[in-house]
Amino acid sequence: MALRCIRVLELAGLAPAPFCGMILADFGAEVVLVDRTSAPAAVRFLTRGKRSLAVDLKRPRAAAVLRRLCSQADVLLDPFRHGVMEKLQLGPEILQKENPKLIYARLSGFGQSGRLCRVAGHDINYLALSGVLSKLGRSGENPYAPLNLLGDFGGGSLICALGILMALFERTYSGKGQVIDASMVEGAAYLSSFLWTTQHLGLWEQPRGQNMLDGGAPFYTTYKTADGGFMAVGAIEPQFYKLLLKGLGLKSDELPDQMSMADWPEMKKKLADVFAKKTKAQWRQIFEGTDACVTPVLTFEEVAHHEHNKERGSFITDGEQVVCPRPAPLLSNTPAVPFAKREPFVGEHTEEILKEFGFSQEEIDQLELEKIIQSNKPRANL
Repeated sequence: MALRCIRVLELAGLAPAPFCGMILADFGAEVVLVDRTSAPAAVRFLTRGKRSLAVDLKRPRAAAVLRRLCSQADVLLDPFRHGVMEKLQLGPEILQKENPKLIYARLSGFGQSGRLCRVAGHDINYLALSGVLSKLGRSGENPYAPLNLLGDFGGGSLICALGILMALFERTYSGKGQVIDASMVEGAAYLSSFLWTTQHLGLWEQPRGQNMLDGGAPFYTTYKTADGGFMAVGAIEPQFYKLLLKGLGLKSDELPDQMSMADWPEMKKKLADVFAKKTKAQWRQIFEGTDACVTPVLTFEEVAHHEHNKERGSFITDGEQVVCPRPAPLLSNTPAVPFAKREPFVGEHTEEILKEFGFSQEEIDQLELEKIIQSNKPRANL
């Protein structure tokens, strides 16, 4: 796979860092999840393809263990706020002095500098500071965050993974690692570059929820069907809009101009009335295979059974029989091969990982005796 032989140490954190680590694991990296000792399994997410090493970083000697691991690693994924790793004597100045090739990826909400770098926050806070949240929501309503996808995973995990890959590529020339400061605020803002660079085109001059691409236009929104399902409409171009009207049984010469914004509210009501007369399956049959840009809004229960997704194998079943998305993008020569077995127990691979990094059995036994590490091998079912 594309990232084979790349050693990654991921310090246990909340969802953004685990997803970043899972991306690397899906594409072949050897990802070691440095779990907290006695960490409750309920708060662990996205551990697919990783091995678990449990270390109590609050104990003084634990830092020496992690430093020894980092001396042989390619990437360290740090999910903490600014100052946490420095307090543990594990900051980049120390670790990169011992391993100049180490890529030190710091994934945090507000970044490693600035007045908010030590302050707590969540996806909605990062979106708020990025400016993106002000653009999201229906007309006349408060702004709302679209789940925790844009800040945590788009602006956080994916941007950090991109930074790691660029640093790995640059290292092939310089032979040196570098520090990646991945701020979810800045990542979310970067994702919104299209909004910033198109302001002069008038795409966003109306209040939130009244523009063409934010739910204001009748040809770019969702409609409820007779059976309580929904259809998504994105017929922006005139030729696609013409096919939309044809499928709905409407005549364009009896309707206002497509881009007459004053008529959009009334047109939305008209289209809503039409969509409400048939089921989602009926509308799908009418529009599927056309260029009207009309698609069913699939639920999680439906998505893996859609013919297109089945033909591409877009969804897979993991070792615990849970349906989930196949890693993307699909590489022709070195595609991702996601780990199909169950996710690891906390500390399941502690001993084998330490041995791989050069620790003797005597050292491992002493670390376990001092409760610096925790080993939790699964028991065989007899």
